[in-house]
Amino acid sequence: MTGAEVTDGGVPYGTVVTGVGLAVPGLRSVRDLLTVRLPADGFDPATALKGREMRNKDRASRLALYAAEQALGDAGLLDEKGHFRGTTANATAVVASSNLGSLQTVCDFTDTIARDSVTGLSPLGLPQTSSNVVAGWVAIRYGLRGPNLTVCNGATSGLDALHWARNLIEAGRCRRAVVLGVEPASEHADKLLGRTAPDVACAVVLESAAEASARQADVYAQLSAYTRGAELAPTVAATESLAPGPVGLRLTGALAQPPVTPAGQSLDLTARLGECSGALGVLQGAVGATHIRTHGTKAVLAFTGGADTDDAAAALLLTGTDDE
Repeated sequence: MTGAEVTDGGVPYGTVVTGVGLAVPGLRSVRDLLTVRLPADGFDPATALKGREMRNKDRASRLALYAAEQALGDAGLLDEKGHFRGTTANATAVVASSNLGSLQTVCDFTDTIARDSVTGLSPLGLPQTSSNVVAGWVAIRYGLRGPNLTVCNGATSGLDALHWARNLIEAGRCRRAVVLGVEPASEHADKLLGRTAPDVACAVVLESAAEASARQADVYAQLSAYTRGAELAPTVAATESLAPGPVGLRLTGALAQPPVTPAGQSLDLTARLGECSGALGVLQGAVGATHIRTHGTKAVLAFTGGADTDDAAAALLLTGTDDE
């Protein structure tokens, strides 16, 4: 594999990205977010979100299941039948980030209760009212029995999810994590945001460097520094100061532009996709890791939050790895 940092005993350590997946209408893969021209045969929710595994699930869960399948397959963790490969299901966590994922279901249930009382509710839809339903369905689909949680944390939610997944791995709670960022299109999301909400889901597979090395997995990048603070500028500066070299790409959001425009490339994913809310940070992680792998970039800096309406800002540094 492409290596991570190595201890004196020759064992790699740290947390690395080994797979990415995407479910965005019109796009085929994360790499499309780094190109100008859109593919002619991209993801179509009308056809892709059907089938036995998608039945009786809310839209956010179906989008997440599609992205998770792409990421796990990309990481070499699915067999020819689409089942999770290997014996590490008990040591694989699922961490989801979504601020609005269950909004449509909760509003629909509230309307039903107001109109028909609780007798009008369907028990099949009740699990969809849980904010953790996305992480739960992905874990059930692949038999993943590690820690399972959802981060609903505003603008920083996606980067926070990557950070907490890394914490679980480095604390020994699991050896691998599937990190999901998902926000579904819905009429209630449109009303809340005051604009059209896009369908967007992204998945990133994180593993301990030792686990990835043991199975000879291909590595995209390593998760390095992470900072969360009250203001954007010092949060970005503190994280960038830990970069091993010049930052080749800065991934921003519509409200999280660089305080000072430095040398190097900058990419605002919301300019292309629209408001991504809790999915943005995971998208940034996937795009940053892909840029490192395909362009040979040494460091990518992702940041979001810091607006007057946000309670915090967050920044994540991804770095390349040296060949062992």
